[in-house]
Amino acid sequence: MKPVPHATSLRRAPVQRRSAERLARILDACADLLDEVGYDALSTRTVAQRAGVPIGSVYRFFGNKRQMVDALAQRNLERYTTRVTERLREAGEGGWREAMDAVLDEYLEMKRTAPGFSLVDFGNQIPVGARDAEPNHRVADRLTELLAGHLDREPDEDLRRVFLIAVETADTLVHLAFRLAPEGDEKIIAEAREMLRGYLARVLD
Repeated sequence: MKPVPHATSLRRAPVQRRSAERLARILDACADLLDEVGYDALSTRTVAQRAGVPIGSVYRFFGNKRQMVDALAQRNLERYTTRVTERLREAGEGGWREAMDAVLDEYLEMKRTAPGFSLVDFGNQIPVGARDAEPNHRVADRLTELLAGHLDREPDEDLRRVFLIAVETADTLVHLAFRLAPEGDEKIIAEAREMLRGYLARVLD
């Protein structure tokens, strides 16, 4: 089970600080507008207006709005990885249960607070609900690399498969929880946490 390569939708990577700040404003505007108007009504022009940049600045980075949304998803994954890493650092030598809680809790927090996350999270969901396997493979690969060292495990094919199953399970149940309640149905989230612990205990204990 080979890691899925991380795609980039940027036409041109920012080099200077000013360019990087402009790209960040564009993605921030894209995220806000996804929550406000949805994907269908989103346009590169409205994003440029919201970000306060010329339309040419948007096209310097992206050929169309789909590429822009893909870049937002990739930024979400980077931010999620950073948040989980910080939680694990704070937890110190905690075991896999504490690590799993950090992984799930930070995902839930982003679901509740990150602009645009409900539509794109870590990969393409446009049109809404059109989820494919690749984003979950990328998340599982990233978590395998991140948690293997913390758990003193080899990031081999078996561990990648275990985390992929865990990610797919959590993804399905968390999306169910948020379909039933705006902040996520707590009972379903609690069941998801218990199911993940039961499954991972067979492998990680």
